[in-house]
Amino acid sequence: MTTLSSTLAPVRRGAEQQLLADLNDWLMTRTHDERFIDNIFVELCARLRAAGVPVARATLNFHIQHPQFMGASILWRTGFAEAELRTFEHGAQDSSAYVNSPVREIHLGAERIRRRLAAGRSAEKGANYPIYEELRGEGLTDYVAWPIKHTLGGRHVVSFAADREAGFREAEIALLAGLVPALSLVSEVRLKNRLARTLLETYVGPHASAEILAGAITRGSGTTVSAAILVCDLRDFTSISELWPRDDVIELLNGYFDAVCGPVEAHGGEILKFIGDGLLAIFPLDRPTAGRDLLMAVSEAQAAMARLNEGHVARGRAPLGYGMGIHVGDVMYGNIGTRRRLDFTVIGPAVNVASRLEALTKELARPVLLSRAFADLARCPAGLESLGSYPLRGLGEPLEVLALNDVRCAME
Repeated sequence: MTTLSSTLAPVRRGAEQQLLADLNDWLMTRTHDERFIDNIFVELCARLRAAGVPVARATLNFHIQHPQFMGASILWRTGFAEAELRTFEHGAQDSSAYVNSPVREIHLGAERIRRRLAAGRSAEKGANYPIYEELRGEGLTDYVAWPIKHTLGGRHVVSFAADREAGFREAEIALLAGLVPALSLVSEVRLKNRLARTLLETYVGPHASAEILAGAITRGSGTTVSAAILVCDLRDFTSISELWPRDDVIELLNGYFDAVCGPVEAHGGEILKFIGDGLLAIFPLDRPTAGRDLLMAVSEAQAAMARLNEGHVARGRAPLGYGMGIHVGDVMYGNIGTRRRLDFTVIGPAVNVASRLEALTKELARPVLLSRAFADLARCPAGLESLGSYPLRGLGEPLEVLALNDVRCAME
């Protein structure tokens, strides 16, 4: 790595206070239109660099509330137009990379970590973390980190590394330290905005969460979406839940939902509702391949359920049965409930048809039933068997019902 130590002039002595005031003013009053903290952080680092502060690498490390990840890191280097985002799964706090890091030391209460990285500095006091050797290999000469403190004890980390041969001057360290309070406030707002979106997406799905964040928060508000609809239900769950230990029941449900929902989401579907051991998903018709995508998801879900059942049988348990009903039509997202407690739910005749088809799988002993309307949408005459017309409770005229015998043929 070629450093800029020969061309990057240091900030003029005495000018750091003015630069600090300018940067804090920018952070606090001129970043309101930027939603993402990574973009703000990139511009902050670029402004520091342009002003002569030898920041060549910087990171923001956050604890986050997410069902899959426990943390995220924003990394900037000189020449980066965008930050590099990394996520860390739950359990990463036990990894050697975290345990042997200055980030953990900050999390445990350190108020600042400073390590000069230039040759001859290896005997400095304090832990000699592996990251320091990595930074030396990148041509960096100085490292400093502070806690980013959020409300209610939230403690995150910001770090800066220099590429000037002499590292950071003490006045530049003071300048960087002076940015931390404003950076804490600015990052907390963006992190809480992201947290609100993540939690909504986790509990109500991406489409419903977008509607809620866009202002659909009054009773009766909502929108209508045309979609292919999938309703899936587990068989004999009531008896299982009564006989099995609680933890085993939860493990069973999670395994079943992983098997079915993973393929649904991978092929562009959206899980709208979990109802006990059942689920409702849609594939919006704004994607021209929605019907085929749903069939691909069903194929992979059935394969995943087969693998799951192999494990159950190996442990002496009965295999799990399930039923799937598939239809196409309009669904309405709407806020329904009391004035103080709302549920952003999905209603409409098309949902009822899919639900009745799923219930019919028990009577006809077929795991997957489709309506003629969906078959026509998906253009899948092969692999389907017409079972005739059946009256579905509460839906008036009998409906032609088809069984899906071979998903692969149906997709050809």
